[in-house]
Amino acid sequence: MGLFNYFTKGVGVDLGTANFIIYEEGRGIVVNEPSVAAVNNRTGQILAVGQEARKMVGRAPAHVNVVRPLTNGVISDFEMTQELLRHFLKRMSGQKLMMNFKRAVVGVPSNITEVERKSVEDAVTGVGVSKVYIVDEPVAAALGARLPLNEPTANMIVDIGGGTTEIAVISMGGAVTSKSLKVAGDKFTEDIIRFVRDEFKLAIGEPTAEELKINIGSAIQMDKKLEMTVRGRDLATGLPKEVIIKDSYVRAAISKSLRSIVDSVKQVIEMTPPELTGDILKRGIYLCGGGSLLLGIDKLLSKELTVATTLVDDPLTCVARGTGVLLESFEEYKDLFHRPFAPKDIKM
Repeated sequence: MGLFNYFTKGVGVDLGTANFIIYEEGRGIVVNEPSVAAVNNRTGQILAVGQEARKMVGRAPAHVNVVRPLTNGVISDFEMTQELLRHFLKRMSGQKLMMNFKRAVVGVPSNITEVERKSVEDAVTGVGVSKVYIVDEPVAAALGARLPLNEPTANMIVDIGGGTTEIAVISMGGAVTSKSLKVAGDKFTEDIIRFVRDEFKLAIGEPTAEELKINIGSAIQMDKKLEMTVRGRDLATGLPKEVIIKDSYVRAAISKSLRSIVDSVKQVIEMTPPELTGDILKRGIYLCGGGSLLLGIDKLLSKELTVATTLVDDPLTCVARGTGVLLESFEEYKDLFHRPFAPKDIKM
């Protein structure tokens, strides 16, 4: 692809706490990598990013720091966020030099502050994007799920990401009621680490807890009972030890976090105008985000709220696909953006 094409193309970006997902105009999703970088503390050199860096979590030597530059859906390490973006955009272009994209549509949590939004805008313009358009993640997720956004009917979206869960009732192109909470996939992982430590006196790392969550984790009791052998450090002796963890233990570990999500969805429904509540009952709740891949979480919401809950297709990339819809039909949806930001807007 020629150099000129990258000056006329746009990108959609989901700067997730767990994953960076990038949609390229005309091509679709071209990057889907963990939001992780490995840095040599002695030299400042970036040793690995994405999936390769994630393999180093808990296994790197003391002089290598494995970092996640986003926390709870917002930038916590500005420079490293830029480095990850720069790396992935270079890889997209297939060029040694950085390409310049005409615009970027970026999904952000609905409760983001002006300072946090400005940080996102600065990070993206700093890697060669001419103009940045910010959209609330629930709106992008609804578009990614192919919901009718501009009709006078309500659609409820629950986006369980890595750092945050975004809940919103959307009608006529905007959120009527919404809530963002810092309980999501990463919190499930932390819950499992803490539970295993407290109940089995065993220290395990994030990768092991992730395996437990993915392989035997569930929101409700399933027909088939599962278990998994895990290895860690015995807190009493300091020596290696292995224990068998049952699926019921994982459910117990994450039960409080799941309750927080269910209660928050209920609160959003209670704040919704009666006419739109009827639409939710008729159309149901749409579930997306990486955290929604937890087995049975859709059934848990359906049972607790007595509202049909549907897991959308490819829930992990829903927000990124929504930014892609906004790119491909820019004029149709341009009223959904926050005020666009360009480098010239910066006042010294």
